[in-house]
Amino acid sequence: MSDPANHEASVPAAEPAQADATERVETTEAEAGTSPDDAPTSTATDEAAPETTTSADTPEQETPAAADTSEQKAPAARPAPRPGPGPRPKPSAVPHPPRKAPAAAAPGTAPAAAPPEVPAVPALADDSPAAKAAAGFGRVDADGTVYVREEAGERAVGQFPGVDTDEALTLYVRRYLDLQAKVTLFETRLAASDLSVREIDQTLARLGEETAEPSAVGDLDALRAQVARLRTLASERRAQIEAERASAKAAALAARTEIIEAAEKIAATDPARMQWRPAGEELRNLLERWKEAQRSGPRIDRSSEEALWKRFSHARTAFDRERRHYFAELEQRNSSAKAAKEKLVEEAEALSSNTDWGPTAGAYRDLMARWKAAGRASRKDDDALWARFRAAQDTFFQARDAANSATDAEYAANLEVKEQILTEAEALVPVKDLAAAKSALRDIQERWEEAGRVPRGDLQRVEGRLRAVENAVRDAEQAQWTRSNPETRARAEGAAAQLESAIAALESDLASARDRGDSRAVADLEGALTARRAWLEQVVRAAEDSRG
Repeated sequence: MSDPANHEASVPAAEPAQADATERVETTEAEAGTSPDDAPTSTATDEAAPETTTSADTPEQETPAAADTSEQKAPAARPAPRPGPGPRPKPSAVPHPPRKAPAAAAPGTAPAAAPPEVPAVPALADDSPAAKAAAGFGRVDADGTVYVREEAGERAVGQFPGVDTDEALTLYVRRYLDLQAKVTLFETRLAASDLSVREIDQTLARLGEETAEPSAVGDLDALRAQVARLRTLASERRAQIEAERASAKAAALAARTEIIEAAEKIAATDPARMQWRPAGEELRNLLERWKEAQRSGPRIDRSSEEALWKRFSHARTAFDRERRHYFAELEQRNSSAKAAKEKLVEEAEALSSNTDWGPTAGAYRDLMARWKAAGRASRKDDDALWARFRAAQDTFFQARDAANSATDAEYAANLEVKEQILTEAEALVPVKDLAAAKSALRDIQERWEEAGRVPRGDLQRVEGRLRAVENAVRDAEQAQWTRSNPETRARAEGAAAQLESAIAALESDLASARDRGDSRAVADLEGALTARRAWLEQVVRAAEDSRG
C-alpha cells in the first residue's frame, strides 16, 4: 500500500530546476536583445562579478563591448566589476562565445532531433524604458562602487572601476531585469499552468532568496512586493489544488467503496442460490479494478485504504470459505448418489434377462422412481451410470417387444373374427326393439369371448367399439324403465289433477273480473291461466309416456 505523502515525495526534484533553467534562457534572450550566448544569463549566481579560470579570488578582466558584437575586437581589456558585499557569482555569469551551427546530417541518414524550442520573450535593449527606469534606482561613485536605492536606504551591490557610469550600471540593471522576468514568468505560470504544490513552494522560496539582497539595480522594493503578492496568489492556488485533491480523493474513496460493497454483496449471497463460476469471475474483476485504482487513481489516506482492504479481504475470504464448503458438500452428495445409483444399476442389470414381462416391467418403473430420488452424482459418473441403467432397460424391453411381436402374429386371426362381430354389434344401434337388441347382444358377447385374444396394439381399439354398443343398449333399457316407473306415473297423474283444479278456479275468477270490468285483474288472471295450461300439457304428456 502506498500513501499520498510518499507519492508526492516521489516527484522528481529536477522538474522545478528544469523549469527554472528554461526561465533563465528565456529572460536572458529578452534582456540582451541578442542571442543567448552573447547576453549574461539570469541565474542566481549573477549577483557578483565573474571569476577567472586561474584563481577564485582574482577578478577577470571583462570586455563589455563583446556583449554587443561578436565581429569587432576590443582595443584593450577593461577591468571587470568587483563583487560587492553580496555572494560571489558563478562562472555561468560570464558571457559565452556564439554557439556553432549544428553539422548537416550525412546523406542517407536521418536528421538529428531538433532541441526543444524555448518560447521567445520580448528582448529589452540596454536603452529600453524598463532598463532606464531600473537604472534610476542606482548610482556609481568615483571609485566605481555601484549602489542601489531601496526603502531602507542605499546598499552597495558591486564595484566596476575604470568605466563610465552607464556601463557600470548596465550589468546590474540586466540582473534586475532578469530577476524581474523570472518573477513575471512565475506569475504567468501560476495563473495558467498546472503547477504542483511542491513546485510552487520551491519556486517561491527561490524567488524570495533571490530578491532578498540581490546584486542588481532596479525597483527592488516593487519586485519584493510583487513576490509578496505572488505568495498570496500561490496560497489561493494551493488551496484550490488541495480542494481538487480532496475532491479527487473523495471520488476515489467512493469508487473503492463501491468495489467493496459489490464484493460484500457477492459474499452475502445464499450459497444455495450462488452461481459460483460467474460470481468468482466477478470477484476477480473487482480485484483488478482495485489494483488499477491503486496504480493509476488518486491516492486515498492510508487508514481508509486499509479499512476498505480489510473489508474486501474479508468478503473474498468468506466467499472462498463458502465455496469450499459448498463443493465439499456437493462432493459428498455426489458420492452418496453415485453409490445409490450403482446399486440401482446392478438391480437393473440383474432384471434385464427376466422373461416374466409384467412384474419385471413394474420393477423397472420402481427402479426409475428410485433413480430420480437418488439425486445427481458428478456429471461424468452420472452419465456413465445412466448409460448402464438405460442399456439394462433396453435389453429387457427389447426382449419383451420381440416376444409380444411373436404373440401378436398368432392373434392376427382372432382380430379378424372380432372385427366381424363388431360389425354385427354396431348394427344394433340405435336401439329400436329393446328386447331383440338385448338378446342379440348376449349372443355377440359369448362369441366375443370365444374368439380369443387379439394383438396388444389393437386390444383397446376393438374393446372400445364393443363397449360403446353395450352402453347404447344399457341406456335404452334405463330410459324404458324410467317411463314405466309406477311412482313416476302416479306423480304425473296427481300433478295433472291439481293443475286442472287450479285452471277451473282461475277461469271462474277471470269471468268475475270481466263482469266487474277490472281490466288489470283480467290481464293478471289470463297470464296465470296460460301458464297453468302449459304445465298441464307437459304433465299429461309425461303420464302418457309412463303408460307406454
